[in-house]
Amino acid sequence: MQKVALVTGGTRGIGAAISKNLKSAGYMVAAIYQGNHHAADAFQKQTEIAIYKWDVSDFKACEVGLRQVTKDLGPIDILVNNAGITKDGALHKMASKQWEDVIQTNLTSCFNMCRHVIEPMRERGFGRIINISSINGQKGQFGQTNYSAAKAGMVGLTKSLAQESAAKGITVNAIAPGYVNTEMVQAMPEGILAHITSQIPLGRLGTPEEVASAVRFLASEEAGFMTGATLTLNGGQYSA
Repeated sequence: MQKVALVTGGTRGIGAAISKNLKSAGYMVAAIYQGNHHAADAFQKQTEIAIYKWDVSDFKACEVGLRQVTKDLGPIDILVNNAGITKDGALHKMASKQWEDVIQTNLTSCFNMCRHVIEPMRERGFGRIINISSINGQKGQFGQTNYSAAKAGMVGLTKSLAQESAAKGITVNAIAPGYVNTEMVQAMPEGILAHITSQIPLGRLGTPEEVASAVRFLASEEAGFMTGATLTLNGGQYSA
């Protein structure tokens, strides 16, 4: 029977590449988005992937949304927690809302989504949970205490949930991409982007498709003995 994969932040950038890659691998895919309806609508028309709109930082919204996806497509077999935002600023100038918004969207959303899918996965004896962390959750980054804390928290969540879930046939892994060629990165000033690229031993940015390929592997049967791991995809920029 066709497995169902759900990707949060799944209609743009890395998330869109993940959604398309999983569809090409034969999964029934649901792509979740929150804000940009125009981009989501264009994505759906291009890919024919089902899209759903809700705020993943809202526990109740996740419960309602997941109930609808399950009704439409079936139980969730693969969950990819990819949704994330940045609200940068040095800590001594950071407003509490900047901290709270990033923690809620990037980290609390992982709890919200995992909490609602984990029991059905345990009952069925199978599941794949893949959390998209970041190089900055491993090494830190100036002006990103909120983002780095959230992304580091995802790694801790991954390790703990992997231990809790292994006996039930569920694997939980993380991917920590470095700088990837997305709209957000391309919007950086040219000088900053050139400086970042110069720090990557491979001499280039990653691609969304490279991250998506790693997700595809972790979702597969071939990755059944891998759990609690964090894959680093950063061109050699940092080794955890």
